[in-house]
Amino acid sequence: MGLAEKLVLAVSGKGGVGKTTVTALITRLLSESGKYDILVIDANPDSNLPDVLGVTVTKTVGDVATGLRKSLDKGDFSPQVSKREFLESRVFEILKETPNFDLLVMGRTEGEGCYCLVNNLLTHIIDTLSKNYDLTIMDMEAGLEHLSRRTSRDVNIMLLVTDPSFMGIQTAKRITELAREVHIDFKKLYLIGNRYPKESETMLKKKAEEIGVEYGCLIPTDENVLKHNLEGIPLTKLPQDTPAIQTVRNFLTKIELL
Repeated sequence: MGLAEKLVLAVSGKGGVGKTTVTALITRLLSESGKYDILVIDANPDSNLPDVLGVTVTKTVGDVATGLRKSLDKGDFSPQVSKREFLESRVFEILKETPNFDLLVMGRTEGEGCYCLVNNLLTHIIDTLSKNYDLTIMDMEAGLEHLSRRTSRDVNIMLLVTDPSFMGIQTAKRITELAREVHIDFKKLYLIGNRYPKESETMLKKKAEEIGVEYGCLIPTDENVLKHNLEGIPLTKLPQDTPAIQTVRNFLTKIELL
């Protein structure tokens, strides 16, 4: 894949399988390569990605959306002001710039009420924003909701992360099936095993074949990753030779992103 093409890579799967860890490892390696201008989007409502990347974020897109909805509900928003332009300016304000990548955290909206208008505007704004970058990396929310809402329609590469569990594999399978049902045409779909014993690789390859996706890689249980996550040390500080880094580097080289 050439750099002339704007790429969007999304990481999806069941909750708790390590999507954020995988996203952080990919972000680290691709940002260190210097090949891409990178936008990272934390679309997981838990918003753990900034901590794992060692970036401090004080405001999220959810905060902006909540503020606009409250203004609309109260009638405080001037009809002379474009809602899209207002949201777009706020999104650019909260975009966190770092030396290696830019980070946008979606976060959660607060309170009750319909966010349909705001969400539709935000979808278009983020689509527009991502076109300014060579590569957009997205840590998706758990499960299938993002697919049913069609927020993954422009993804080139979808990584389905599973842990060594039946439900992890089943969620990956259902995401694949739903993508086909709602006609989302990912260019590449890969199954990624996280925290797997190395001897399970043959089984994981067979599961990928059964699901109808390509086998990506098997990230072994890595004591360094466990230690960093437990102690709150960003994964950007992992040793270069730790097994998780080596495995993800080999995978990214295989799919020609490194």
